[in-house]
Amino acid sequence: MERFLTTHVGSLPRADDLLDLIVTREEGGDVDAAALQARIHEAVDYVVARQAAAGLDIVNDGEQSKPSYATYIKDRLNGFGGTGNTYVFQDIEEFPGVKARIFADTGRKHRKTPACNAPITVKDMDAVHDDATTLNAAVAKHPGRTAFMSAASPGVTALFFRNDYYPDDEAYLFALAEGLRHEYEAIAEAGIILQVDCPDLAMGRHTQFRELTLSQFRERMALNVAALNHATRNIAPEKMRMHLCWGNYPGPHHCDVPMRDIIDIVWTARPHAIQFEAANPRHAHEFALFEEVGLPDGKLLIPGVVECQSGYIEHPELIAQRIGRYAHLVGRERVMAGVDCGFSIHAGSGGVEPGVVWAKMAALAEGAAIASRRFWP
Repeated sequence: MERFLTTHVGSLPRADDLLDLIVTREEGGDVDAAALQARIHEAVDYVVARQAAAGLDIVNDGEQSKPSYATYIKDRLNGFGGTGNTYVFQDIEEFPGVKARIFADTGRKHRKTPACNAPITVKDMDAVHDDATTLNAAVAKHPGRTAFMSAASPGVTALFFRNDYYPDDEAYLFALAEGLRHEYEAIAEAGIILQVDCPDLAMGRHTQFRELTLSQFRERMALNVAALNHATRNIAPEKMRMHLCWGNYPGPHHCDVPMRDIIDIVWTARPHAIQFEAANPRHAHEFALFEEVGLPDGKLLIPGVVECQSGYIEHPELIAQRIGRYAHLVGRERVMAGVDCGFSIHAGSGGVEPGVVWAKMAALAEGAAIASRRFWP
């Protein structure tokens, strides 16, 4: 295809009535399962239609059925019956006002992260099949679009859900990998591109592993990748992509590990496409890394060329320039245009008004078209 394809990372804003149902369910309230499922179907139809209208090529369900991109796992795997987890983000500890605003966020206040206190086994396989069926039905109404679906990695699941059962972190990671494998394979078998969300490979440096040296963190990162590769061993690399993230929250991010320090380990992950933050002020400069670092055979880049925390609608010309930087360095066929992260990673979170989200996506498609005319005249 002689143009730059467009996509995004995953979560999209949820309507207020759907959000109320999700929060009620998370808090243990009484929710009519059939009514909730019907509302999810409507919501997925809506967000797929909006993505298609904006001009995106590879679209998803907006994670409309999930309370969070990662914490939904507690409802699909057995073993999470322990006490809740707490989090320390190294960068915001210096700025108490920022920390207070971030943790007052509605979505974060409602997320549930009970520790693992029993063996990890599959609890609910119906949910992923329902999600896949709903997404495929919605995408079928918009010919020319391809579907993707996000799923939490073993490493990010271990980050959110503390291990109080397995003898060590490696045993826990590989138990998670085996449990999550079934979800990954169900998504791929439905003909949907599997996107594995891996904030643990970058955000983990200044959260879960903040006390480690860089060398020690790289060892843990390599273990997380090994668990991911184990979990996806039955899926072809070209049917998967991986999202690398330093944390989608409005903090200073001055403790983010440089991409230069981790890129060699990132390449060892099986998914053929690597999504990463490349538009926000902390990481926009890192395109220059690819002046020195080449892509391994079979790898594709999906840099974020649109920010997900900013209310500014990027000018299509800026988006085209950002795409062009990568295409000049690694080749036009090895670049796809994306967004830095999800717009509502926890149900109810996100500072960008929904109408602006759709406008940003339309700008993404327009910018990709401009860049395509320049590279395929």
